[in-house]
Parts: sequence; C-alpha cells; structure tokens
Amino acid sequence: MKTNAARILDNLGIAYELREYEVDPDNLAAESVAQKIGLPPEQVFKTLVARGDRNGICLAVIGGNMQLDLKALAKLTGDRKIETVPLKEVQPLTGYIRGGVTALACKKDYPVYVDELIELFDVISISAGMRGLQILLAPSDYLRAVKGTIGAIAQDKSAT
Repeated sequence: MKTNAARILDNLGIAYELREYEVDPDNLAAESVAQKIGLPPEQVFKTLVARGDRNGICLAVIGGNMQLDLKALAKLTGDRKIETVPLKEVQPLTGYIRGGVTALACKKDYPVYVDELIELFDVISISAGMRGLQILLAPSDYLRAVKGTIGAIAQDKSAT
C-alpha cells in the first residue's frame, strides 16, 4: 500500500522498503514496532511534534529507545522554551494519528530536527504515515527528503 510519504520518496527517486506489522492500539511504542519489523529500537525513529515559544511548531525525530531532550531541541530551534504538543493537537497539526506521524507529507512544511544518532545506521525505519506500515531507508536519503537539521536532541530514557 502506497502512502503519501512513500509517494514523496518515489518523486525524489529515493529507494526504500515498506514493511507492514500488526498494530496493537494499546502498545504503539517504538520498541514494540521495532520488534515486529525485526529491527533494534534505536533504528526505529519516532516523530514527535513540538511547539516553541518563538518559532512555533517543529518536528523532532529521535530513536525509538530515546526520549526527547527539550532543552537541547530549544537550543537548536532558537526557542527559549519548547514542549511537545498535547496528543489532541497532533492530528490537526500534522494530518497523522499517534503511531503514524511522519515528517514526510505533513499538513504543513514544518522544520524537522533529527537526532544525530541517525548517522550511525545504514538503514532506519520511520512511520509511513499510518499505523501498521513502516518505511525503511538510508538516513542520508531521509534527511534529504525532510530537509532535516541534525543535532543532539535525544537522551537515554533512563537519564531522567
């Protein structure tokens, strides 16, 4: 099944693989998705929606085993303060539901900030824009497709 996210990659001539998995609505965690598609959680990148006090909405893309470092993201975006948006705002802002958010084919062309750990891998996985479908592609191709800015924006979940 082709999604708008996959069509964007097609239009850019970017090679990718679609991988389906069974959705558990009670467990949309990246770790669960990683297990189902046969990749380590650190290679399954999740897209979070954040709002800064100066620059508004942006997307933060981090490894599935990590959590967003809001201070580091704010520094990268030029905001004094930034926070993730409430869940009820995610779909109106992006056009995607939780578990299906991708920086590709978002409702608006929001700035995309990607954690630097993405560069460690030959292949990463991102949501294809719907639950149950992931796109596997090279990190460099993903960064080109979303015009991503790289920075150290994630921290280990146990660091808090």
